[in-house]
Amino acid sequence: MWAQGYDPFGNALLSTLTAAVPVVVLLGCIAFLKMKAHVAALLGIASSLIVAIFAFHMPAGMATTAAAFGAAYGLMPIGWIILNVIFLYRLTEQRGQFRILQDSIAAITPDRRLQLLLIAFGFGAFFEGAAGFGTPVAVTGAMLIGLGFTPLAASGLSLIANTAPVAFGALGTPVLALASVTGLDLFELSGMVGRQLPFFSVIVPFWLICAFAGWRGMLQVWPAILVAGVAFAIPQYLVSNFHGPWLVDIIASICSMGALTLFLRVWQPETVWRSTKRGEAHDGPVAAEIATNSYTSEQVFKAWLPWIVLSVCVFLWGIPQVKAWLDSLFAIKVPVSGLHELVQKVPPVVAAPTPETAVYNFNLLSMTGTGILLAALISSVLMKFSVRDFVREYFSTLVVVRWSLLTIAAMLALGYVTRYSGADATMGLAFAQTGWLYPLFGTMLGWLGVALTGSDTASNVLFGGLQKITSEQLGLNPVLMAAANSSGGVMGKMIDAQSIVVASTATRWYGHESEILRYVFFHSLALALLVSLLVLGQAYVWPLSALVH
Repeated sequence: MWAQGYDPFGNALLSTLTAAVPVVVLLGCIAFLKMKAHVAALLGIASSLIVAIFAFHMPAGMATTAAAFGAAYGLMPIGWIILNVIFLYRLTEQRGQFRILQDSIAAITPDRRLQLLLIAFGFGAFFEGAAGFGTPVAVTGAMLIGLGFTPLAASGLSLIANTAPVAFGALGTPVLALASVTGLDLFELSGMVGRQLPFFSVIVPFWLICAFAGWRGMLQVWPAILVAGVAFAIPQYLVSNFHGPWLVDIIASICSMGALTLFLRVWQPETVWRSTKRGEAHDGPVAAEIATNSYTSEQVFKAWLPWIVLSVCVFLWGIPQVKAWLDSLFAIKVPVSGLHELVQKVPPVVAAPTPETAVYNFNLLSMTGTGILLAALISSVLMKFSVRDFVREYFSTLVVVRWSLLTIAAMLALGYVTRYSGADATMGLAFAQTGWLYPLFGTMLGWLGVALTGSDTASNVLFGGLQKITSEQLGLNPVLMAAANSSGGVMGKMIDAQSIVVASTATRWYGHESEILRYVFFHSLALALLVSLLVLGQAYVWPLSALVH
C-alpha cells in the first residue's frame, strides 16, 4: 500500500507548481511550440511520470501501470467511439449522402449563422446527450466542413457550441459519477446543475454566433438565437429539476432544433450571411436567397437515415437496462495488477484513508462505440456497400485516425498518472486556500479538471470528493460546490487535448491543433469565469440552492 502525499516538498507553493508541470508541458507544447498533438501528449505523459516518481515518490511500477491503465481507457471506450463515428461519416461521404444531408439543412436557411445554430448547438447537443465523449464534435465538425466552413471555424465553433450540454452528456453520466463519488443525493445535484447551466444555454448561442459573425452579425439574427437558447434552457431546467439527469440534453436539443426550425418558417433575417469567414457575407434580401434543391423527399430521407440509425443506436446503448443486458452477455472486469487498491487517498482530500480502485471494465458490447459500429453496419447495408468495401473503408479510417488515437491514449495516461499520484489533489488543495472566494476558484477547479482529463465525468471523479470536503470545511453548501465542479468543467471541454484532436480529425485538419487551441482558449476561460461569478452569487447573494425542485 502506498499513501499519497500532497505536499512532498513541505512547501505548498512549490508542490503545487510541480504538480502543474504536466499540464503546462501539454498545453504549452500545443499552444506555443506548435507541436503536433500526439507529440505534445507523449511529452506530457513523460513529464507526468517524472513528477509522479521523483517529486511525489510514487513507486515507478505503480506510475507506469497507471499510465497503461489510462491509455487503455483512452482507446476503449473513447477512441472506439471516435473511430466508428468517423467511419460512419466516411461511408456516407462515399455514397454522396452527406452532401444531400448538408443541402437539406441549407434548405431550411442559407444563412451560415443559422446553420451554425442548427448544427453545432442543436444537433451537437443531441449527440452530447446521447453519446458524449467526443461524438458531437466529431459529427458537427464534419458537417460544418461539408457546408463550406473553414477547418479552423468548423473545429473551433463546434468546440464552443459543445459546452452547456456537457454536464448532462452521455445520458447524464457526469452527474451520475458526481453523485457516486460524493455520496450526495443524485436529484439534488441534477437540480443544482440545472439551476446553473440554463443561463449559459441562453448565453452560449449568442457567444457562438458572435465568435463567428461578430457583434453586428450576431445582432442581425438575435431573435433566432434567443429562440434556440430559450427553447434549450427551459427544458434543461425542467427535466434536470423534476425528472433527473438522464434525458436532459436529448429533450432540450430536440426542443431547440424544433423551435428554431418552426421559427424560421415565419421569420428570416433581412440579409443572408453566406460566407464562412467573419466579416464577409451578407448582402441581398433573404427572400431571393433561400436555398432550393432538386432532391426528392426520398433522397433526403435516405441521406438522414444513417444518422437516424445512429441516434437510435446510441440512445439504446445509453439505456441502463440495455447496457446491463449487453454486459450480461459479455463484460470482463480486470483488476489492474500492481495498482488496484494499492494507492491510498488520505485526508484532507477524503474524510478517512481510502484505497483507490483500479478496475478495467472491458465491456465491449455495451460500449457506445459498439452501438455506433452497429449503426455503421446497418447503414452500409442500406447504402449497398459490399463486405469487401466495408472492410477496406474501415481499415482506411483506422489509418486516418491513428495519430488521434495515440494522442487520446497518451492524454488519458497523463490524467490517470496525475490522479493516482495525487498531483491533481495537490492542485485542488491550492484552490481550497482561497477562503471566501472558494466558490469562484472551486468552479475554476472543475474547469482545470476537464481541461486536464478531457472529460467532465473524469473531473467530477477527480475533484468531486474534494469539493464536498472543502465546502463543508468552509461552511458552504456541498451540493452547490459539487455541482459547480461539473458546471465549471463544461467550459474546459473546448480546450482539452482530446476534444481538440477529435475536432482536427473530424475536419481533416491534422497537425493544426495549436491553432484550434489558440482560437478557443479565450472563449473557454471567459465563459468559465462567468460560471464562477454565478456560483459566487449563488453562494452569498441569491442562494438558488434554496429553490424547490
